[in-house]
Amino acid sequence: MATRSDRKQVRRSGAVLHDSFLRHRNWRWAKIASLLCLVLILIYAFDNPIPRPEGDTVYGYTLGTIGFGLILWLTALGIRKRRMSPGVWSLKAWTSAHVWLGLSLVVIGTLHTGFHFGWNVHTLAYALMMLVILSGLFGVAVYASLPSRLSENRGELTETQMLEGLRAIDRQLHSAAQPLNARAAGVIQASLDEDAFGGGLRARLRSGKLDNATTRAEHDLRTMAGEIPADALARLLSLLSQKHGLVAQLQRHLRLRAILEIWLYVHVPSTIALIAALIAHVVSVFFYW
Repeated sequence: MATRSDRKQVRRSGAVLHDSFLRHRNWRWAKIASLLCLVLILIYAFDNPIPRPEGDTVYGYTLGTIGFGLILWLTALGIRKRRMSPGVWSLKAWTSAHVWLGLSLVVIGTLHTGFHFGWNVHTLAYALMMLVILSGLFGVAVYASLPSRLSENRGELTETQMLEGLRAIDRQLHSAAQPLNARAAGVIQASLDEDAFGGGLRARLRSGKLDNATTRAEHDLRTMAGEIPADALARLLSLLSQKHGLVAQLQRHLRLRAILEIWLYVHVPSTIALIAALIAHVVSVFFYW
């Protein structure tokens, strides 16, 4: 049995494994992004054009070009994920650059606006950019914490092994229920027929006590103790208890997987909307220029 110190070590190892992209090459991209932001802030602070630097000045256009190009480059991470390779531009390096340069857009985009906001497509593009960045930060936090919990919940089993174990228990339940009367067999059949993972994303995200046909079958069989031979009842209750534990483990696993994925339902559509708003922003600027 693993000790508390062993479990803590597993959590620390998991955290290091899953958030190491943030510290890639001794925080290389964090340093590059910080230096970029510092230089841009210093230029803004010591530059004294009339009016102050904003979107329609040389400095503003420069920032806008940098920001627009950077956003387009950052969206390429999804393509890069499908081309795994080691080296300087490994997936880990690209992800590290994606996170830190993405955060630098807060400074680049804000300085580009010159702190001028209004009810227009320009501010809409800025707001969408901030939404993309915030959803990305949530994704980073999720990936830094949940994978270790997934590993702890699975233990030594893979997802495939858990599913195979569940099917094996169902086969044993089906066999053990053959000698039962119709009422008791119906209780077991309800457990066999139930899809423990139906209901889509909402069901996967829902937490709480496990209450399904398996738990009800355990309860109902105990009330039928007089109708079922003692050895058969003990066998069925043991199998149902094993199934209850495995279903609970699988549901926790699927819930954590869903949380890992759900932020993409905000991050990806908002990124697409951001690019559309940026194109409208650029076209409107040059149309009225």
